[in-house]
Amino acid sequence: MPTQITAHITGTVWKVVKQVGDAVEEGDAIVILESMKMEVPVESPAAGTIESIACAEGDAVEEGAILALLR
Repeated sequence: MPTQITAHITGTVWKVVKQVGDAVEEGDAIVILESMKMEVPVESPAAGTIESIACAEGDAVEEGAILALLR
């Protein structure tokens, strides 16, 4: 079962750092959100491979929104 990577704050997707198929380690930045003029990285909770990206640069996201799936 894939691991959901979610937004921990409400903001705008400033940059999508990883792409589908990329291998990641625990703590790697997957997406960078911008909130209140601060850039906040959303990090991988574990090592794995990015299965899907559910956001694009410029998207507004709410806290808890799924940004990516990790397998």
